[in-house]
Amino acid sequence: MLQLSAAGKHFGPRVLFEGANWLIGPGERTALVGANGAGKSTLLKVLAGMESLDSGRLERMRGASIGYLPQDGLALRGRSVFEECLTVFQGLRGMERELETLSGRLAELDPETEEYAAAADRYSSLDAHFRSQGGYALDAQVGAVLSGLGFRKEDWPRRTEEFSGGWQMRIALAKLLLAKPSLLLLDEPTNHLDLETRNWLEEYLRGYPNGYILISHDRYFLDVTVKKIVEIWNKSLHVYHGGYQRYLEQKEERRTQLAAAYKNQREHIERLEAFISRFRYQATKARQVQSRIKELEKIERIEIPPEEQAIHFSFPPPAPSGRMVVEAAGLGKNYGGMPVLSEVNFTIERGDRVALVGVNGAGKSTLIRMLAGLEPVSAGGLRTGHNVSVEHFAQDQYKVLDGEARMLDDISAAAPGVATVELRSLLGCFLFSGDDVFKRLGVLSGGERNRYALARILVSPANFLLLDEPTNHLDLRAKDVLLGALSAYAGTVVMVSHDRYFLDRLATRIFEVEGGHVHVYPGNYEDYMRRKQGVPETGPAGDSTGGLNGAAPSPASTWPEHAPPAEGAARVRRLNPIKRRQLEDRLAFLEEEIPRLEAEIATTGQAMAVYISAEESQRLIALLEDLHRRQGAFTAEWEGLALEMERQAAN
Repeated sequence: MLQLSAAGKHFGPRVLFEGANWLIGPGERTALVGANGAGKSTLLKVLAGMESLDSGRLERMRGASIGYLPQDGLALRGRSVFEECLTVFQGLRGMERELETLSGRLAELDPETEEYAAAADRYSSLDAHFRSQGGYALDAQVGAVLSGLGFRKEDWPRRTEEFSGGWQMRIALAKLLLAKPSLLLLDEPTNHLDLETRNWLEEYLRGYPNGYILISHDRYFLDVTVKKIVEIWNKSLHVYHGGYQRYLEQKEERRTQLAAAYKNQREHIERLEAFISRFRYQATKARQVQSRIKELEKIERIEIPPEEQAIHFSFPPPAPSGRMVVEAAGLGKNYGGMPVLSEVNFTIERGDRVALVGVNGAGKSTLIRMLAGLEPVSAGGLRTGHNVSVEHFAQDQYKVLDGEARMLDDISAAAPGVATVELRSLLGCFLFSGDDVFKRLGVLSGGERNRYALARILVSPANFLLLDEPTNHLDLRAKDVLLGALSAYAGTVVMVSHDRYFLDRLATRIFEVEGGHVHVYPGNYEDYMRRKQGVPETGPAGDSTGGLNGAAPSPASTWPEHAPPAEGAARVRRLNPIKRRQLEDRLAFLEEEIPRLEAEIATTGQAMAVYISAEESQRLIALLEDLHRRQGAFTAEWEGLALEMERQAAN
């Protein structure tokens, strides 16, 4: 449908890509990836015909239609949501009006006349075409797409200008999906979607009859929706077949091959230069020297672009909290007499990583604000445990920053023990490099300030983190830094995120906020989806029962023991790579935690040998009992997980 030939594009003096060749055929299902600033969005605009090339050419197949969705900036007004979506069917609606006109004429004309016969023939052919194009199901098509994208039926007659920017982008996406162009170009289509809507879009794209090219920072979304990756790297386009995970593997192989070719070329060049230098002034070697000079000039030098340095940031260890971090009993929240949450019961314990899921407006952000103490409780109780310190990251976190403070000064004040070079590396990972770190926070955009606010939390965390959409405005590299830091974090986390990969790798429990209640599921998001679909669970996520509005399981019961399979049981289900990695991470944590508990038990036992007071002795006895209980639970859990790993290895 489209073909780029020797294409080049500059951004000022900087070359984004040059000599690029790309044949885009029918049914293309491709992701466009690359570092920030590499030119992904620019290339998508070139394909959409919104920007021109500086060199080369773009050819389009006659009759091919292209639909383009930018990251943001669209504003629709003047119609209802439903009417706006129907505008993509102007041709069919014109046929519908003509059919109505013909129907009226046929009712008035004499059936014996030639005029009647001509009108009847026209009506018959037009009706057949209208029916084949789905003309009689337009309203149903629009309703299905709007519902899938999260619009309630009562939203359909509302004016488009009443909706926020994120919902405006959903309307624009709905129009593109309904139009079904030959090629969809989607720039960050999941940015404004919650998890449920993202899942719907994933399924829709799987069944989409035509091709699409998309940019996304959601790894899981890319893995399940595309069959090819095109990367802008080293000013060229590189094609990889398969999903995102396969792309990472192939990219590493290609990088290794390029490094080997570069090394071989450098050795060859050095040999030529050494020969030229040695025999340059010997007349008997003049011909050989000239031959090697010409060979040297013809060599097309291999360039290896500078590597993006991997940033592995670790949280400074927070002060430990008590075993129980927060407990909700009969919790309720009303706004203007309307209940948002009612009769909510759960317990969050130290080390839990809880993901709140549910449709937009279900009350996830409200619950997080209640846990942070920013929203009063309307009913029931919310009890915080011993020595719990809370850090809250909101979607509009930038509003609490000091606009007059310089970025580097502000983050240095928040982390006095961290070296400036390490802070600058962290800020670089969150897309602040060079002189950006000396900017005042007030001049940054909302998205930039939110990115900075998240980086600031990483350097001085409390022991209880409440994160509301922390992955918004982050690219894949920044998400990896955040994921790595949270994976190694010793405290407790409650989070809202629409990034499936992030939740699959991090969450140990899922709290589903639905219908004013909170339903508790052990395991990560994949386990939650499996239980919702009624698939029985075997393996490390635990049994197939999830608590409903009841006391949450302890950390040990989140990863229950694994008894040997009963005689005649089905073969063990193999784990996907994400689940296997999570199991390995948990094993590694237990292998560090069990010896630590044993050392703490020994220290506490020694302290009990020295009498200080009756109260202190009672405290030490209670502490020793708790340590023994936790050691036993962790040991049993470790044995179960180790057994599961052995089964997987043998399977």
